Amino acid sequence: MQTKKNPKANLENYSKLFMQLGLVLALLIVYLAIEKKTYDRVIGELAASTLNVEDVEEQLELDIIKPPEQAPPPPVAPDVIEVVKDEEKVEETVIESTETDENDVVEVTQIVEVDEEEDVVEDVPFAIIEDVPVYPGCKGTKAQLRECLQEEITKHVNRKFNSELASDLGLAPGVKKIFVMFKIDKSGNITDVMARAPHKRLQEEAIRVVNLLPKMTPGKQRGRPVGVKYSLPIAFKVE
Repeated sequence: MQTKKNPKANLENYSKLFMQLGLVLALLIVYLAIEKKTYDRVIGELAASTLNVEDVEEQLELDIIKPPEQAPPPPVAPDVIEVVKDEEKVEETVIESTETDENDVVEVTQIVEVDEEEDVVEDVPFAIIEDVPVYPGCKGTKAQLRECLQEEITKHVNRKFNSELASDLGLAPGVKKIFVMFKIDKSGNITDVMARAPHKRLQEEAIRVVNLLPKMTPGKQRGRPVGVKYSLPIAFKVE
């Protein structure tokens, strides 16, 4: 006779359930192991000993106090003070008063007059000269003499200057300027003529023309003859 097993008594049907229970139990054991707290007794003892060392150092620092410095004792006074007499005699110097009495009469033998020389500038610009140089034939007031001098110098340059020289030099068309500076010295002569021009030939021509100016009556500053600096611009057109 063959015996039959009850299907509920077969444990293979519960294999999955047993596996799940085992997994849950393993996870629980791992969790409890992680959450468990441990304390290191050695570290606690070292911390306590370190604190004790610091407390001892603080106590030692508080106990060491520097004694106050004592001031040096005052010098001992001598028992006997000796007085030394001066052997040399000092002669007093009497300072006499330099003030004169009202009743005293001062006699003056001679009065000498000293002429003080005024500093006069050797060369004065034409714009600030008091008395301008007088061109031959000019008359009138100071303003008229100044205007006459300028007009006569301009006429002289227009008559004597070779205007055809500019075209012969092959200069570009347009207005050309020559700047001339000269001095009318204390005697009224023309000296120190200088010129600046776009060409050397024009510069030489301007100097030649200015040197042909006639001798003038010299200008005066504070009533004395002085040299007068004069600036003369010359402009001409090249076609």
